Amino acid sequence: MKRKKFRFSNIAAVLPMYIFTVAFILGPILYMLALSVFSKDGFSVRPDFTLRNFARIGEGVYFRTFLQSTKLALITTALCIAVGYPFAWFMATLPKRFRGAALIALILPFWTSSVMRLRGWETIFQANGPLDDVLIALGIAKAPLGLLGSYPTIVFGMVYALLPFMIYSVYTSAEKLDRRLLEASRDLGAGSVRAFLTVGFPLTIPGLFSGIILTFVPSMGLYFVADILGGGKTLLVGTLINNAKTQMFDKPFAAALSVTLLAITSLFMFAYRKLTGTDELEGLA
Repeated sequence: MKRKKFRFSNIAAVLPMYIFTVAFILGPILYMLALSVFSKDGFSVRPDFTLRNFARIGEGVYFRTFLQSTKLALITTALCIAVGYPFAWFMATLPKRFRGAALIALILPFWTSSVMRLRGWETIFQANGPLDDVLIALGIAKAPLGLLGSYPTIVFGMVYALLPFMIYSVYTSAEKLDRRLLEASRDLGAGSVRAFLTVGFPLTIPGLFSGIILTFVPSMGLYFVADILGGGKTLLVGTLINNAKTQMFDKPFAAALSVTLLAITSLFMFAYRKLTGTDELEGLA
């Protein structure tokens, strides 16, 4: 068996990637893990091992915030599936000459900062804003609705911010689907709905799972959406992390919250790999 010759160029080619991974991914994660088991000492950190930071997450407002964030994430993910899956399937069935235009039309608004786009929606939803003017003019409402700051508006903002991730993930699977399998199912007597449920949908499940990960996990931490469209009335895990670091000056507790979110993300990734038998998110391929 012929052995491959050692080449310095091979190491040089991959070395920058390993340096980047250690310096900007593994390093910060290890630092956060270490910080999460340290103690707060005034405005600084004392390297005394403790699990108190994690125990606090199960107390009072912190536990309720996790439950509230999980509820919002579930609602957001469900709505993204309800809207994004049919839209992605429709895009995948378009003639090839129209698919590129549809993708560009979908992604074009997201070339602008998400904060700027949400500020635009803030203006639309505010009392006596454009939306209230239109609804009153059409006779649908008799007075300003005051939607800004309401829970449905926060859900709308979450879906608006994360819906493209669901669409792209499902579209990736649906676009690669061999349409001849659906045609064969119909030839064997299955109707359009049955052919989709028995052939089309199962083959797009990997894309659907990746879309769920890319919507559920971020929606627990996108606190700026709740701050802008909810007026800070809805407290999310991301808000807790930010407040713990900037207002409470409790970096160990902020790190413990971050590690918990990281654990939830890892759990979803593990479930995705087990259910789909793949090592990477298809939606990011």
